[in-house]
Amino acid sequence: MFERFTKDARAVVMGAVEHAERAGAGSVDTEHLLLALLDREGSRASFALAALGLAERGGAVREALAEARRRAGLSQADAEALAGLGIDVSEIVARVEEVHGVGAMSADRKDKGWWSARRSFGRGAKEILEKALRIAVARRDRHIGDEHILLALTIRPGVAGEVLADHGVTYESVVRVLYGGGEAKAG
Repeated sequence: MFERFTKDARAVVMGAVEHAERAGAGSVDTEHLLLALLDREGSRASFALAALGLAERGGAVREALAEARRRAGLSQADAEALAGLGIDVSEIVARVEEVHGVGAMSADRKDKGWWSARRSFGRGAKEILEKALRIAVARRDRHIGDEHILLALTIRPGVAGEVLADHGVTYESVVRVLYGGGEAKAG
């Protein structure tokens, strides 16, 4: 499948692996793909993110992702659903961190020096890459670009999609910027 990826899309995948390694995560997930997209410059996805104002708010996105990691990867929607059942996620996080230290629920493996194998892709990241392929095919694009990865992140429920939506980056807004509808088009 990677032979159909553009240079920019491959760079996003490799960047996601690097983010997972730096975080000590056991696998590459959607948040790592989003972080890698934020690192890109001069690509179609970076154009869309800049046009939608996310380039200058990258720090806020990174903070939102870090906060979700502290909640063991639960999105705000997940936390709110649990609150409806009487489960206070922030209280659970506070108690766990009180005993085990800040970030104990993040699933990062920084303290596991033996972990040196290649990072596998988690279910969420695999789904994003599959959706990126489907989006490219549906748009009749020959190759999968980083813009397709961005579009896939906007439609998958979860932390990355929620953080993007909270910052005004939705499937519709990205399509409008990239493919038309009154906004500037990416070249």
